[in-house]
Amino acid sequence: MYESHFGLREVPFSITPDTSYFFTSPHSQEALNTLLVAARTGEGFIKITGEVGTGKTLLCRKFLSTLGEEFVTAYIPNPYLEPRTLMLALADELELTLERDVDQHQMLKSITFRLLELAAQGKQVLLCLDEAQAIPIESLEALRLLTNLETEKRKLLQIVLFGQPELNAHLESPVIRQLAQRITFHYHLGALSRDDIDYYLAHRLRVAGFSGGRLFTAAAVRKLYAATGGIPRLVNIMAHKSLMLAYGEGRQQVDKQHVQAAASDTVGGRRNKVAWPWIAAAAAGLLAAGGGLAWALVK
Repeated sequence: MYESHFGLREVPFSITPDTSYFFTSPHSQEALNTLLVAARTGEGFIKITGEVGTGKTLLCRKFLSTLGEEFVTAYIPNPYLEPRTLMLALADELELTLERDVDQHQMLKSITFRLLELAAQGKQVLLCLDEAQAIPIESLEALRLLTNLETEKRKLLQIVLFGQPELNAHLESPVIRQLAQRITFHYHLGALSRDDIDYYLAHRLRVAGFSGGRLFTAAAVRKLYAATGGIPRLVNIMAHKSLMLAYGEGRQQVDKQHVQAAASDTVGGRRNKVAWPWIAAAAAGLLAAGGGLAWALVK
């Protein structure tokens, strides 16, 4: 695509949560510190909330990769599961082999034995649930009952909930008020500030191999912030499209008009009415350069 044109080893603004691109903004670093401190206490539930696209999944993966060997971790990316299925998913993460028709009692007994076995080895077991706002209330209650398991020193299982702000409303249900009381640490992951975006772009470009000067003009950065509100996922999408547009024109720098055109083509951004000829012109440039990217850009 445009990597060689800008001197990059790889595409810098993918929306795939790659921990090598983790950016330590004040929000993300505070959230990571909160998780690490909470994990070492071994108490109760931990809750991380944030709007769509603020980097919760990337934070979760960074957190898991940062933990030491004393932790055994389980990760469930889609917890929209009824209690039995959720328990089976946890058993699978703990490398338990269960009979297909295992009953509830035997399943819980096997999980408890496995947790005790790991505790005897000096291991802390930590379960991370992504998209936690989707967990059914009865499944949350089942998880709470699991956290009742403990030795004289600490809990056998610690649970981290990563979710959108709707998770807070979910936890206000009187049915699971006991769970809400067990959330000992929590953090809300906010958007990037205007200054953060400047550093964020530079960071991702550097990780991708860029060694030149300023690739996004100051005007482009201001426009990117205005169009995305500092939501990292939107920043990635629009920065990627802006690079495609600049490449299509044979430019070595991304300017405001490239970001404007990218914003007009992005669902979820703070849109401004921009003439579609920007997209068409860039696509024509890509096609003239012999790239098949033009069709991907305009389809």
